[in-house]
Amino acid sequence: MTTISIIGSGTMATAIGTRVAEHGHTIELMSRNAAKAQSLADRIGNGATVGTFGARPAGDIVIVAVLYAAAVDVVAHYGDALAGKILIDITNPFNADASGLVTNAGNSVSQQISAAAPKDAHVVKAFNSIFGGVLAEDKPLDVFFAGDDAEAKARVAAFLESLDMRPLDAGDLEMTHALEWAGILLVGLARTGAGFDIALRAELL
Repeated sequence: MTTISIIGSGTMATAIGTRVAEHGHTIELMSRNAAKAQSLADRIGNGATVGTFGARPAGDIVIVAVLYAAAVDVVAHYGDALAGKILIDITNPFNADASGLVTNAGNSVSQQISAAAPKDAHVVKAFNSIFGGVLAEDKPLDVFFAGDDAEAKARVAAFLESLDMRPLDAGDLEMTHALEWAGILLVGLARTGAGFDIALRAELL
């Protein structure tokens, strides 16, 4: 299929990377902790490789799978190495007890990443309203996404469909703050009895 680069080596990088590899894509992992990235690549298998943190990613689609507090700095660190890339922001900027966000409307993490990235890189937010464990089950899922560039969103939608997921376009980059609140909604439902094996979906009536 194609090469997908993932910056990060934590829980979500594992869940996304495993699903992506199982659906025929080649995975490149990039992390400040090269040993952890190599261990994850070995675990994922299917030809997964480890790239140099800060170097130009092999994939045209680059998934930023780090904690929100580090995401902007990571993108700034890569700088021009991300020129022309599609950056998928999966972050959730929750406050300390996950009862709200540390971002405001017009200043989502996705918008901050977009400001820090090269001008010809395009940011799309996706995956943030799905628990890693649910994602790893490899069942059909709805994925809400948002971004400003139509071509980038079309390519992300095709990528999501290749993972047996239904892409649902929520709008432009301004809507990424709403998607961050969708993450809060999911956690709230999970904590009040629904459990952490649930997923949000849209249904036509």
